[in-house]
Amino acid sequence: MQQATAPPSDAKASASAVPVAYVNPTVAIISPSFCTPYPVDLGIVRKVLTITDGNFVVTDVNGNTVFKVKGAHLSLRDRRVLLDAAGYPIITFRKKLRSVHERWQVFRGDSTELSSLVFSVKMSSWIQMKTKLDVFLASNTREDAPDFQVKGSWFERSCVVYAGNSSTILAQMHKKHTVSSVLFGKDNFSVTVYPGVDYAFIVALIVILDEINTDDS
Repeated sequence: MQQATAPPSDAKASASAVPVAYVNPTVAIISPSFCTPYPVDLGIVRKVLTITDGNFVVTDVNGNTVFKVKGAHLSLRDRRVLLDAAGYPIITFRKKLRSVHERWQVFRGDSTELSSLVFSVKMSSWIQMKTKLDVFLASNTREDAPDFQVKGSWFERSCVVYAGNSSTILAQMHKKHTVSSVLFGKDNFSVTVYPGVDYAFIVALIVILDEINTDDS
């Protein structure tokens, strides 16, 4: 991955001393169409009390639906599908059975063939006081070092996505407290994806992060 540099002065978090991603070429893991030259703010609503499909809805700042996640939690292999606003499958998540560090695999479209593998995610260690996930692209077969990492506190819904083992931030997540989240059993959080970063990829990481922590709870 090309060395990331700080974003323009009008970009969010530019005042921070922590490096954030603004890369060229872009970090296009799923597709370049999900990369923009400016920060993207997304709202994610997880319907805590539902057991039906579509328990995740992702919206833009205007409230328009960008993605939905559907899947069967009680299936033999936990499986989720990320759909665009029109219902087209973008990627499929599958929990790998008999994995020591709870690994999830992500495939293009609605496939689960290894030839369609895009990346995989696993817990960096079996016992964790804080959230830490390692992300490996399909091309990283040796997995000597992660291509991306997710760190933070899932309990507080405060997590950061980093490029590899560096301090370069790709995205940040924090919890949103609303009246509807209390009354209607919804878990709301906001994500800021920095310029040049694939926001579908970031949403995928957050869904997997939720799945791993839901399994542990």
